[in-house]
Amino acid sequence: MIKPQVYQSQNTNQTLLFLQRPSLHSIRSSIPLWLGNKVQRQKKLNHLVLVSRNVETNSTTSSTTTTTTTDTHTDESRVKVKAIVKVKVTAGGFFSSLRLDRGIDDITDLLGKSLLLELVSSELDPVTGLEKETLKAYAHKAGNGEESVKYEAKFEVPNDFGEVGAVLVENEHHKEMFLETIHLDVFPEGPIHFHCASWVHSKFDNPTKRVFFSNKCFLPQETPGGLRRLRAKELSNLRGNGEGERKSFERIYDYDIYNDIGDPDKSLELQRPPLGGNERPYPRRCRTGRPHSEADPLSEKRSRKFYVPRDECFSEVKQLTFSTKTLHSVLLILLPSLGKIIKEKDLAFSYFDDIDSLFSHGLDLPPEETEKGFLGKIMPRLVKSISGDRAHVLRFETPETMSRDRFFWFRDEEFARQTVAGLNPYSIRLVTEWPLKSKLDPEKYGPPESAITSEIINKEIGGIMSVEKAIEEKKLFMLDYHDVLLPYVNKVRKLKGKTLYGSRTLFFLNPEGTLRPLAIELTRPPSLSNKTGQWKQVFTPSWHSTSVWLWRLAKAHVLAHDSGYHQLVSHWLRTHCATEPYVIATNRQLSEMHPINKLLHPHFRYTMEINALAREALINADGTIESSFAPGKYALEISSAAYALEWRFDKQALPADLIRRGIAVEDPFSPHGLKLTIQDYPFANDGLLLWDAIKLWVTDYVNHYYPEPSLVESDEELQAWWTEIRTLGHADKKDEPWWPHLKTPKDLIGILNTIIWVTSGHHAAVNFGQYVYGGYFPNRPTIARTKMPSEDPTEEEWKKFIEKPERALLKCFPSQLQATRVMAVLDILSTHSPDEEYIGEKMEPSWGEDPVIKASFERFRERLKKLETLIDERNGNTKLKNRNGAGIVPYELLKPFSKPGVTGMGVPCSISI
Repeated sequence: MIKPQVYQSQNTNQTLLFLQRPSLHSIRSSIPLWLGNKVQRQKKLNHLVLVSRNVETNSTTSSTTTTTTTDTHTDESRVKVKAIVKVKVTAGGFFSSLRLDRGIDDITDLLGKSLLLELVSSELDPVTGLEKETLKAYAHKAGNGEESVKYEAKFEVPNDFGEVGAVLVENEHHKEMFLETIHLDVFPEGPIHFHCASWVHSKFDNPTKRVFFSNKCFLPQETPGGLRRLRAKELSNLRGNGEGERKSFERIYDYDIYNDIGDPDKSLELQRPPLGGNERPYPRRCRTGRPHSEADPLSEKRSRKFYVPRDECFSEVKQLTFSTKTLHSVLLILLPSLGKIIKEKDLAFSYFDDIDSLFSHGLDLPPEETEKGFLGKIMPRLVKSISGDRAHVLRFETPETMSRDRFFWFRDEEFARQTVAGLNPYSIRLVTEWPLKSKLDPEKYGPPESAITSEIINKEIGGIMSVEKAIEEKKLFMLDYHDVLLPYVNKVRKLKGKTLYGSRTLFFLNPEGTLRPLAIELTRPPSLSNKTGQWKQVFTPSWHSTSVWLWRLAKAHVLAHDSGYHQLVSHWLRTHCATEPYVIATNRQLSEMHPINKLLHPHFRYTMEINALAREALINADGTIESSFAPGKYALEISSAAYALEWRFDKQALPADLIRRGIAVEDPFSPHGLKLTIQDYPFANDGLLLWDAIKLWVTDYVNHYYPEPSLVESDEELQAWWTEIRTLGHADKKDEPWWPHLKTPKDLIGILNTIIWVTSGHHAAVNFGQYVYGGYFPNRPTIARTKMPSEDPTEEEWKKFIEKPERALLKCFPSQLQATRVMAVLDILSTHSPDEEYIGEKMEPSWGEDPVIKASFERFRERLKKLETLIDERNGNTKLKNRNGAGIVPYELLKPFSKPGVTGMGVPCSISI
């Protein structure tokens, strides 16, 4: 018999709904006791038979998806079932492209053979113990809607067929289809739902049929017998065999190292070393199987389109608003156009008014690049249509920071405030040892002792306390980019138009909870080629013009270091790059029927696609990051060095990260079990509330599916998933002792909480404020192009600095071309897509069909709404000086919800941009 998909408690074997043969006798005998007494059952039976006859008499096609088509006059051993398939309409209309095979597909539709469906029973044959034969039927086109096309198929199902647990689909067209849902109308209990949301390839590309399981979740050991082989086979198909070049329609997940960043076949100047392995450890990316480069056998040949598994690609809405028509347009049309306008790529801004004019006046774009207003239509925030002689202009929106306070970027207190409430709140850390000392080899990098002495710090805070007392009372904090950058200083300095230092910046925690910058140390290591020794100098706030301007220039260098570290480590490495192995392992080892797959799926949406776009045009050789950020061609190598030195899975959890940086200590009597050393730390304060909300949701979810601790260890798919993340996805760290064990539900909750936090809260905090804080680039210059005027200056260099210190700062800032390119990219990356899915916003279909999970998710959603209100209250609290004050932008990066097109707030589920 056919059984509908129904919720079944973990603690009972009782099936609540079932279907027997449609004869009068069998319907009487199959009605459960809970339907009422005999008279009530007979009334219900008469009503059902009458409905059946009416439906059969009125056989016209209905537009609803719940029409019942059972015929009680047919063979009593069978029941008629209708399958309704919804296929998403493409942007130009269903299959609107002019293809040679379109006519054939139209004929296929007319013949009623568009899709071949096969119903799969969950039960094994009780006699043979084998799988029951599938039931096949062609689906014919039954109607067009604005957003979807409906297909219908009819089946005659034996009454002993059992519950339908899966549907096999074969696409008879020459072009792929995007299946949204499949509904099976089963009489009398109601429909069985299959949430597909997936592309189905043409059988002419691949004869393997697609399988869609029902929305019901099963742990591997609980899988119904009729679905076990299919479950394993589908996972095997997703893993592939590790051979051949991947095709665009495929859904194969596999691992490879980052060996496609360079393009040596185009130019040896674009050759880059592979990342991944003992020499340069790195997470793994998705394997594409492209052939190796002819010029460099260690590199993979680049192609026009980077492969990602088909279901990881952007939805059509996302493609039209972000990928195809936005980011690609910025990278492939707009940025090259800027090169035609600003022909001298190293040209500096002459005056600060020139920077301001980017927001008020803009840049005229070449007519050939703006024909018919193409860029203006897809990038209305950036490209303005202006009447008169100026047809199309690139004019930037004024960031809210600049709009509130034109001189915000100039103020030391804002420089300090943004370390806890800005774009990169992940770097500030407590100073715990004194004196400061490098861990690098002194033979290569010079004396390890810092030039920041007790005398210098005591001079700055002597009226309050000594440096020793400040460390004891946890009042001294630091941005430390000394050891991670110093090994690359001499390399970067050989690149035209670039320089670099190792840096340390110290801050003091004021009594009112704000930070005060105390000192900046810049260090250059010895250079054998130039026969120069180590150079280091400390800069402090001052009341003398020369020292003040040197301080401002030193700040520009530190901000460039922080911008580079933010983009390469806090953002790219710790969210995008580290997450890709989780996505791959989940698809390879956790069946779509697995509850943990369904929990993680919303948090992996589009991550692999945006990562592929980054490899294609952002982090690639001579891409935006290399050309416009401080480390230049060594950017990804520095990211690899940070991965080797600093990345640990167990420290990606927000509480563990705060403790690691000395920003918090464990305290069972404090909220969240932590006591912050900086009480007014907007990122940490809001982040911990979001962390706790996620943890409560994950705890409810895991405990529901794993009521017994032993179920975690016995879950073979789950164990294979965690093993593969450690040993393949992060293979270069596989032997580290800090990887969490996975033996109990508590272990699983911790692992899942960390992954979900990284893909939601962590990413939102470091991504969606990029234009708010970096749109006016003097606030966060991405590169410092000139050395400090005080570093071994000639008489002429020093004279120019003394006469025109403002000019020295402008020359140190990014060039006009670098700045405008980065501003355009940050504008796009900071903007929410129209189909953005925010955390707690959308309930997955399987959750809605399980009362326990549904209730838990609704509680999660309510917690997030309260968090939204609480953040607004905090931003209005005048006592919280790091988020409230004259000209200060409120901290909203961790507000859960937002609207399309908005920058600076909202926490999407996934790393989708």
